Amino acid sequence: MPILQPELLLYISAGALVGFAVGLTGVGGGSLMTPILLLFGFPPQVAIGTDLLYAAITKSSGMVMHARRRNVDWTIMKRMAAGSIPAALLTAAALWLLASDADDYAPLLTTALGITLIVTALVLLFKHRLQAMVNHRPAGMLGSVQQRAGAWTVAMGVLLGVFVTLSSVGAGAIGTAVLLVLYPALAPIRVVGTDLAHAVPLTLIAGLGHLALGHVDLGLLVALLMGSLPAIYIGTHVGHRIPNHIMHPVLVTVLLALGIKYAVF
Repeated sequence: MPILQPELLLYISAGALVGFAVGLTGVGGGSLMTPILLLFGFPPQVAIGTDLLYAAITKSSGMVMHARRRNVDWTIMKRMAAGSIPAALLTAAALWLLASDADDYAPLLTTALGITLIVTALVLLFKHRLQAMVNHRPAGMLGSVQQRAGAWTVAMGVLLGVFVTLSSVGAGAIGTAVLLVLYPALAPIRVVGTDLAHAVPLTLIAGLGHLALGHVDLGLLVALLMGSLPAIYIGTHVGHRIPNHIMHPVLVTVLLALGIKYAVF
């Protein structure tokens, strides 16, 4: 269905709002974009499928920048992708095989979205405590996990592949948390770069899976990108002027409230 002029302006504005927030806070657009599309009345599968391709495109420039600056640990990225990419493909295939109509699994998608938003909010809330725990308590169970970091990376990649495909959320904040826990010696800038390098192919493959299922609105995708790409640049440049202690609690509260809404109701 073609997008009418008033709707086009609305979707461009939504893209600009999310893009600005991403540039301002660094949080992936999926955490914000999918709930907004649901509020606009799009079916869960269309909101999630469209947002996955939106995320792949908007994250790609950041990935290229980090790759050029050698901020990507490709070995770790490949371990995560070895779990997440097959899991994303299998999850999309399962949706196609197990349900004849997208309405049959729409409740599953919204529940997965709610759970992933809650986990994302908690990760953002306790990120600094998580970093301190990893840096100062490497013994015990955590130390044992880190000694088997390779296997755990693949396993966590599988979980990310499933939940990102079902919800479009998690490749950013949750992926970063996984890297912080499993690789405490990895420099923060390389954590960001490696996570981005993994998030782009994951969201692209998951998005293409939804595209094959007919879950992507290409007109909507173009409108969102028209608003978000310049807004990300603006948000990045003004972000340092807004104190983090103001934006961070607001963002966590919004994500937590949305997560509870979709996971429970």
